[in-house]
Amino acid sequence: MADPRFAEHLGVFVEVVRGGSFSAAARRRGLTPSAVARQVDGLEASLGVPLFIRSTRALSLTDAGERLFERAQRLLDELADTHAEIAAFDGAVSGTFRIACFPTFGKRYVIPAAEAAMRAHPGLSVELDLTERLADPVLERLDAVIRIGTLADSTLIATRLAGQSRHLVAAPGYLAQNGTPQTAADLDRHRLIDKLHGADLLGWTGVLGHPAGRATGPGAVFRCDDFEAMRLAALAGTGIAFLPSWVVGPDIRAGTLTRLLPAAESWNAEEAGIYLLRALAQPSARFRVLADEIRRAIGSPPVWSL
Repeated sequence: MADPRFAEHLGVFVEVVRGGSFSAAARRRGLTPSAVARQVDGLEASLGVPLFIRSTRALSLTDAGERLFERAQRLLDELADTHAEIAAFDGAVSGTFRIACFPTFGKRYVIPAAEAAMRAHPGLSVELDLTERLADPVLERLDAVIRIGTLADSTLIATRLAGQSRHLVAAPGYLAQNGTPQTAADLDRHRLIDKLHGADLLGWTGVLGHPAGRATGPGAVFRCDDFEAMRLAALAGTGIAFLPSWVVGPDIRAGTLTRLLPAAESWNAEEAGIYLLRALAQPSARFRVLADEIRRAIGSPPVWSL
């Protein structure tokens, strides 16, 4: 006879694997480690095979455990989507929506969208992973990820949210003191703001012909791993920044940052996009609600449009 608590125990098992210990799963679920261990014991008893090799130092999966973990993630996603789909028949959208994106984009546009969605649907909660890395919605069991730029070939399904361009900007005070570059070659004599980590992640090579750190002049005097901090450095007069429109567009419109070489933006010849990606063929009710709210937060045309 099938274990009536199989689905519940399966969820606990997945949490243990992801967290690497009974304690980590217990903290996430608000249980004691012994309660988590009992549920895993119950799952192993119902299946008749061990799922973990346990030692005083760590847990490792058996072959059966690895196969179950691989299948369990898909099963739990389908269960969550089924629950949300049926619950939506009465107009309710509930459950947890998990999404990952760049920190600055998440703070500016996803948080307001999440608040609006949760206010309209009290049964909905949101988990937002602010990260610079390319999160994988399949491996990390995310409902969606936001990626910006040119999409690589992928099995993920993309919903385009808006376009993105990149602009050279500097504070008026910086330009008054250091002069305004008239050509891209002039940039080599200026102080530049660059992204920390990654090989020329911002694409300075497309502007200068070489990475920002190899200028003949001052070069990259300030590097940071956060777009918002780079914007603040530009506003403070630190140097010239090369940033996405969704970061500096409002500042250009307000006049607090000056757009440089607007007639020579060859790097914007093909506008990149901002995409909401999912793994599931059919978008869940939660996905549709959050996608609509993110579009609303971005605006049409986008609030950063020049």
